[in-house]
Amino acid sequence: MAQFESAKQDFLQRSLAMVFIAAEKRAGIFKPERYFEKHPISFPFLLDEDRSVTRAWGVYQRLRMDAFNIARPATFVVDRQRHVRWIYLGASQVDRAHIEEVLRQAVAAR
Repeated sequence: MAQFESAKQDFLQRSLAMVFIAAEKRAGIFKPERYFEKHPISFPFLLDEDRSVTRAWGVYQRLRMDAFNIARPATFVVDRQRHVRWIYLGASQVDRAHIEEVLRQAVAAR
């Protein structure tokens, strides 16, 4: 999230929006409420406590070597007509899309 926060102006200048979703309980292991108190973010963020959103988007994973009951790291670029134009699925819990590629894909989807 920090890399996206630092690139916020790049997205805003291109009239692009960001939304983040985490398959995490409010009082879960990673304590998202505490994290956001220490590291405020300026874009919408959904805690998908019941995993309904991550299941609907096909990124929920019940059990893997590096994961339990959470979502695979994923980035979706969705156009104004709500069509998914690009997907990045992380190979592990630490594999994330590079911000430059997300920005490039988002601009191309416009």
